[in-house]
Amino acid sequence: MSPRVPWYVWTAVASVTCILIGGYWDISWHMSIGRDSFWTPAHIAIQLGGIIAGLGGAYAIVGTTLGRLTDLRESSVTVWGFRGPLGAFVAVWGAAAMVISAPFDNWWHTAYGLDVKILSPPHMVLTTGILGVASGAVLIISSALNRSAPAASVVSTRTKTARRMLELCLLVVAGEITVLGMTAILEHSFRANLHRADAYRAISIVAPLVLFTFARATGRRWAATIVGTTYMSFMIAMLWLFPLFPAEPKLGPVYQQITHYIPEEFPMLIVFPAIACDFLLSRTEHWRRFNRALVIAPTFVIVLLATEWPFADFLMSPHSRNWMFGTHYQPYFMHPDWYGPNHLFVPETTAALVKGLVEAVIAAVLTSYLGMLVGDGLRRVKR
Repeated sequence: MSPRVPWYVWTAVASVTCILIGGYWDISWHMSIGRDSFWTPAHIAIQLGGIIAGLGGAYAIVGTTLGRLTDLRESSVTVWGFRGPLGAFVAVWGAAAMVISAPFDNWWHTAYGLDVKILSPPHMVLTTGILGVASGAVLIISSALNRSAPAASVVSTRTKTARRMLELCLLVVAGEITVLGMTAILEHSFRANLHRADAYRAISIVAPLVLFTFARATGRRWAATIVGTTYMSFMIAMLWLFPLFPAEPKLGPVYQQITHYIPEEFPMLIVFPAIACDFLLSRTEHWRRFNRALVIAPTFVIVLLATEWPFADFLMSPHSRNWMFGTHYQPYFMHPDWYGPNHLFVPETTAALVKGLVEAVIAAVLTSYLGMLVGDGLRRVKR
């Protein structure tokens, strides 16, 4: 392989990162200001990420088709007479869906007003496009990583460094995909829900799928821990950064008087179950996938519950109402009588809690198995 990271890997990482920052900014904008126009900086940042992915993918496809990018010719697929990396085609399709979602979203708000749910119809089109861009980035990086596997026992230091950088790029994108996945279940994992099974069931559907996909895709020890750490680092950095900038509501009713951007809540502690599962993965390498899932999934749920449940108690206490944990930040539309502003948990019966946690374990078994299956598939991608 070339002893450097290909340019299209960097554009793939840049596109997902841009979408991630724009998505967080958009949620904070809605919690702090309200939707006053489609052309907000947050929306532009999201669409910019799609444009980067679309242009980068299109250049790779056209350049390969015309024979200008000879290094990609042998590792490409053919679609409708065009040649290019599979990930480039997926990224272009995702970018197209993102662009189409923009006027759809603008029309939706003009016709129906503000969104009640995160996943409104135009947002579902946008989410599909973002998944396409992210999946394209994963395929692009995975193919470059798999082609970098040395055929000889002796490789140069620069080649080894390039391979480690490709692994790191893939794990960073995986952490960003974790942020996107956890954002999709945001309404289930609010702080007030952290003593209910619904939160742990939702997390068990999303987190193991991403963690174990990329733990297998890279084959790197502590890969799931790196992914979990990337997710938490991004969320904490945004929690500390956004309140530094002024903002005020432009829509009513305003129940909370604010003067700055309101960030999302403190992230889920998925890094701790990731550490435990990485430890188990390294000791069950020769087991069948489903047997590994039967061991790893309960471990994930138990460790998550053991860390998140008492930490949620702390987040409800006055000791967390500071810049570090941010539990005193409330969106302008948060009614004073709701559970969140009063630092109370939404109640749940013991029977419902036990039933929900059993469902969380079952969900984690399925998503862990699926993650390992997809991860093994990514290790074979070379085009």
